Order: sequence, then structure tokens, then C-alpha cells
Amino acid sequence: MNKKKIINDPVYGFINIQSDLVFDLMEHPYFQRLRYIKQLGMTHLVYPGALHTRFHHALGAMHLMQLAIKTLCDKGHDINHQEQEAVIIAILLHDIGHGPFSHALEKHIVKGIHHETISTLLMSKLNKRFNGKLGMAIDIFNNEYPKRFLHQLVSSQLDMDRLDYLNRDSFYTGVSEGIISSERIIKMLNVVDDAIVVEEKGIYSIEKFLVARRLMYWQVYLHKTVTSGEQMLGKILQRARELTMQGHQLFSTPALNHFLQNTITKEQFINEDHHIETFTCLDDADVMAAVKVWTRYNDKVLAILCESFIQRKLYHVDITNMPPDVTQIERLRQKAMEKYGMCYDDACYFVFTDVISNNAYKVEDTNIKILMKGGGIKDITTASDNANLEALAKTVEKYIFCYTKDLI
Repeated sequence: MNKKKIINDPVYGFINIQSDLVFDLMEHPYFQRLRYIKQLGMTHLVYPGALHTRFHHALGAMHLMQLAIKTLCDKGHDINHQEQEAVIIAILLHDIGHGPFSHALEKHIVKGIHHETISTLLMSKLNKRFNGKLGMAIDIFNNEYPKRFLHQLVSSQLDMDRLDYLNRDSFYTGVSEGIISSERIIKMLNVVDDAIVVEEKGIYSIEKFLVARRLMYWQVYLHKTVTSGEQMLGKILQRARELTMQGHQLFSTPALNHFLQNTITKEQFINEDHHIETFTCLDDADVMAAVKVWTRYNDKVLAILCESFIQRKLYHVDITNMPPDVTQIERLRQKAMEKYGMCYDDACYFVFTDVISNNAYKVEDTNIKILMKGGGIKDITTASDNANLEALAKTVEKYIFCYTKDLI
């Protein structure tokens, strides 16, 4: 069988699968599951085209990695065939541990277990399945391989993951502010002292990349309606788990039910194989099927939230720089108690606060380094003459106040 396939991608055109092992990994059920998990969760509630999947994104990131490797090899850096295949596998599988609606799931159902931990576990299982052929890819993914710059291509502040998702999310949402010159950035990459650097003539492309990332966060990822949808789904999962732990028999698929019924620690997840195997059966369909059925459940809180979610009657969300007024919060909770005929604790599902943050660039070990024409290395914030970049290095934290619209 010819496994060196060509895939037609709407963002980049034709993408090549360059080895039999990469093709076999893509064929595995763990990876095929990503076809059924949307890349942007609730974002389609605002941008109807945002229905692309994590499968799309993984292929795009792999394509960009292939371009990056070619660029670095053309500039004389030694990356042998085995290392090339390993770093391609590392980026291909970097999101394999994501669950459906990942942020809501991690916060309320699979608590304390980050998707990167699950990705590492699944890569280890695949390594056994493929007779140890993923060992180097896992070392690169975990930053344990001697050539550290390879890990930076997979996970850093200028990695192939970010270069793909900004362009891809811009394409599918139609938000042109996120479009970046990913191929030009890749052409400007180099390696100095085992670290990825960007040649000075690429500095303006990096400035555009950082600004685009900040704009995409506020305009897409943290859009108030997207935030509202994610918060509502989070409250639905929180309530469903609360009821299940009290002994209620809620409809759910076996995979979702496993995580609703059990409190699983990170150690158990790592050491007890059936948890990770059950996780690989979860996708968007499990969650959405349950939410649709729960609209008719006899718990008022769960039924109202699910009905509102399905009909896109989301929370009103106020985003502010200062904490919301406590008096206003309590007034609306009292109103919710009266309107819905429920206790104070239940009213907190309909009136609550949270915090969101946006950090376009962090000045840390994996900072973006610019290779100056004289041979010196500078951080992008000092190499650039754009004063706005220093502001991008600061974490912007905002408060959100959510409440159902019928309480206004």
C-alpha cells in the first residue's frame, strides 16, 4: 500500500505525508478521534464557519514543521532523517490529549489533568504499539532530547502550533486580523547556540504575529459570547457531575458517565490504564448528545441551562477591569431565587463571576530571539522599535460577570 499520501488542505493547499510511520499514526483511532473534536469549541456560536477540527490543525502544524525542517537544513543545520521524522511526529501528536470542549472538561470533569499530560500518556501507549519507534519524538515533545531547538519548534512562543492555529482560525472565522506570514516567518528561522532565532529581516513579521495573537484572543478566543457559551457549558457539566455524585442516574454515553461518576486523580489517570482508554472514547458527540437529553431532566437547574445552551440563549457577560459590584451580584442572585423558585446555591449557576486573562507574549526562557545583522541576539521586545510590544508582554486580566438575560 502506498502510504505517502497527499492531502488537500484549504489553508495551505497540498500537504504531503512523508513516511509510512506518520501515515500509520494518523490511521490510529487515537488520532482519528480528533476529527470529531472542534478546534475552537464554542466559537461557532459567534463565527458560524469555525467548525474546523483538531485533526485539521494537527495536519497543518505538521505541514509547517516540514517547511521549518527544510529551511533549517538548507541553512546547514544537521537534522538527520530520524530526527526529522521524530519532530514531525511530535507536532502531529501534540494535541492528541485534548478532550471535547477542552477547557470546560478540564475545569469540571477531568480536574487537574492537563491535556499535555494526556498527550504524553497517549504517545507512550502508541510507542508500545509501534515497537518503540516514537521514543525520540516523545523525548523531543518533553524537551529531553539533546537538540533543544527541536522542542522549541513543537512548543514555544514561536512554534508550529501557534503559526498554524492563528492562520487556520482566521481562515475559518473570517477574522482577517489574525492572518500572519507563517511561511515568511519560517524562512527567517535559524539556530544559534541550540536555540531557535529569527533573522533580523523577519522582525516585522514577528511584530505582526504578536499583535495578531493578541487581537485573536480578544476578538475570537475570549469574545464575550464565546466566553458566555463556554461558561454555560462549564456550569452544565458542573451540575451534571454534582447530581451524578448525589446518586442521580443521568443519561450519558459510557465514556462520559465514567468521568461524571468518578473523581480521578492525576496519579490514577497515569497508573490505571482504563481511565486513559475511556478518555480516548470521548468526543464532541458525547457531550452534545447528553446536553440535548438533559433539557428534559427533572432537575430545574440542569434543564434550564441545557435548554438555554441548545437554543443559544446564553448568559449576558460584562467584562470589566475591576471586580463586579458585590451588591449587584447579590441582588441578581436574589432575583434568580425568586424567578426560578430555587435556593441560593442553585441561583449561583445563573449569576456568578470569573476571571479571564490574555498574555500575547511572555518574557521567559522560551522568548523570541532576534539574530541581529552583527551577530548579537536580542529579545523581540528590545530588538523592535515598536513600543507596543512591551505592552504585549504584560498579562491583561479582566473580570467577567455572568447572569441570565431574563434577570435584567
